[in-house]
Amino acid sequence: MFSGIDEVDWASMEHAYGPADDVPELLRGLASADPAEREAALDGMYGAVHHQGDVYACTLACIPFLFELVVDPGVQDRGGVVELLTSIGGFDLDEDDEAEIDEDEIEGAANYAMAAAAVTAGAGVFFELIADEDPGVRLAAPLALATLHRHPVRVLALLRERLPVEPDEEVRLALVEAAGRVALRHRPLAERVGKWLGLLAERADSPGLRLAALAQLARCWPDGLPGDVVPVVSGLLREMRSVPEESGDRGDGAEHAPPGGIAAREGDEPEPGPDPAPDAEPVDPEPVPSAETGRGEQVVTPTLVGQLRSLSAQESTGRGAPWAADLLRTLHVGLDDRVGDRTALLADQLRSPDRRQRIDAVRMSGGLIRAWRGPYEELVALVGEQLSDPEPRLGEAASHVLEELFGLAAPAADALAARLAADPGSWVKTWASGPPGLCSTVKALARLGDARAVPALAAALELPQVAHDVGFAVGHLGAAARPLAGALRRRLAEVELDEGAYDRASPLLAGLTALRAGEAAPEVLRVLRGAPEYRGEWLRTAALRALGAFGPAAREAVPELRALVRHPGTASATEAAEALWAVSGDADAVLPVLIEGLQSDQVHDRRAAAVALGTLGPRAAVVAPRLRGLLAHEEPWLRVDAAIALWEVSGRTRETVAALLSAWEQNRHVRVRVAECLTRMGPVPEGSAAAHVLRSELVSVRRHNAMDGGYGSHDIHEDEKLLALCRQALRGTGKGSTS
Repeated sequence: MFSGIDEVDWASMEHAYGPADDVPELLRGLASADPAEREAALDGMYGAVHHQGDVYACTLACIPFLFELVVDPGVQDRGGVVELLTSIGGFDLDEDDEAEIDEDEIEGAANYAMAAAAVTAGAGVFFELIADEDPGVRLAAPLALATLHRHPVRVLALLRERLPVEPDEEVRLALVEAAGRVALRHRPLAERVGKWLGLLAERADSPGLRLAALAQLARCWPDGLPGDVVPVVSGLLREMRSVPEESGDRGDGAEHAPPGGIAAREGDEPEPGPDPAPDAEPVDPEPVPSAETGRGEQVVTPTLVGQLRSLSAQESTGRGAPWAADLLRTLHVGLDDRVGDRTALLADQLRSPDRRQRIDAVRMSGGLIRAWRGPYEELVALVGEQLSDPEPRLGEAASHVLEELFGLAAPAADALAARLAADPGSWVKTWASGPPGLCSTVKALARLGDARAVPALAAALELPQVAHDVGFAVGHLGAAARPLAGALRRRLAEVELDEGAYDRASPLLAGLTALRAGEAAPEVLRVLRGAPEYRGEWLRTAALRALGAFGPAAREAVPELRALVRHPGTASATEAAEALWAVSGDADAVLPVLIEGLQSDQVHDRRAAAVALGTLGPRAAVVAPRLRGLLAHEEPWLRVDAAIALWEVSGRTRETVAALLSAWEQNRHVRVRVAECLTRMGPVPEGSAAAHVLRSELVSVRRHNAMDGGYGSHDIHEDEKLLALCRQALRGTGKGSTS
């Protein structure tokens, strides 16, 4: 094994962390008899040689040696190597990607292409591995074939032939998933695969296999899903709970199955499978060891791979079918915008007697609500019911989901309040490093504006170190949090103005700003005057915003503010001018400063100046030409702020609306700000371009800020705010109004 490995000039190559001269040791480690050494080597391959999916010259040089490993039956844990090869060779560079490659990326793109060609060229070995004695290899081989082999018809034939004789349930599911992958990669085969999956979903005796078929149907051929998919899936979940699966019992009718892998029933015509290609490798019909007898020894190692495996094992402990959650997630992804079906399915999952299934359902509910709009009252109430469950992970998962819902969490308000009252010790979370923070239950209740969160915030203000998010919670409570003003003021007066001042003072300033607690002006002025050098600019900004929120109640700050505006063109001068206008109403003093700020080299500073000028209204009409000149700026956020300010100072609706609608289409994240302005302008005229845009937003099922592969903590709140603003702007526009 590894013939010629020492002849490769590894030292001349690099990986993610420098010279690649350690790669031979990693490759040899993959063949080690020591499980810990094998896992450390695999971790090193992913961490350096194939770092975050990258392909280097050394990655390409590894490919022949990785193939040597996967075909050697004496090597253990070869399934992990098969997965590594699949990842290295499975990168697809489509025409759109190629068009966007710049000169600096040409070498990397060439490496991806060479890796795909090299691994694909050797993908024939995966045909042999589909019946390997090692169940870990059999688990990885189907997806490798589906991803890498050039002849998808042959792959489908082999998957269908293998299914009836495969003894391991998890591997059977991988065979079905691989069929779905083939259909997704080769769309002309989607209908053929879909029909087979449909029969499998209907006839297989294993509920897990039927669920897997439905999940893949949803992904690759949704037209083949049954009309009653929700009750069908719910029935399968109940069946899976009531009948324990045994790894050696196929349970899919394989004993009497026709070649297509589906058990024939009385009166049914056997569904023929596709004919294998003439040169297809033969498949051993004899059953091979199952997962219970064939998987390698499991060890605990301090590697990323080891930690991920350990977490997965913890999640799976005690589950009769630990893969059910993955199947349900796949099904939900495939159902996509069918919000009604997905909501009904999740509601059924949340009523399950299986706590683990409910944990999964809580998390999936959060994912659904983040991405799609819909009526979620029943689903949210069911999530709220999980808060009182004695299983701590279930209650914690539910509170985290409810925290993100803001107003949509209203059906769970009483459940949140009950959980809060039952465990005062959990109101504030402390960490090994960093400031303490409010627990999810407190934040969820505060974001509802529910006064029952006030005692928790009051308690948090009495701790030696105030929770970093207290101020934001106060802001959502509004007038209900007014009794906290005294404690906020007292704690701010106690803040030492040293290098840690910003961390200690900013949550208190945020709370006082939200409450517009003008009586705290002396304490805020102390912070403004004594801000230390470290993060001093941030601290002064927070203090100036507080003074601006206080308005005329902070008149004693006027001399300090006038002194700060004497340095126009700086960010602090713009912020001070905005506060001075709010406190004194002296337009003559602030207008020159804000005009200067509008000329800043920094887009952020120009935006701040434009927003501040808008608050002056007609008194700043002289800047209208300057604001109009910014309507063609390349930065959409600056165009939006300038357009809104132009309307506020001049009343020019036509120019403003045109600029706002252009930015709306260019950048979806500006839509809340645009809708706020359209709402303030009054009812949008029926039949106008603005009315069309707003109505189109209201009929869209997908949230405007939904992202694939990520989300923000305020995404749902921002999208619901957008919908409310669209309705308000359209209110009273006549027939077809969405009010």
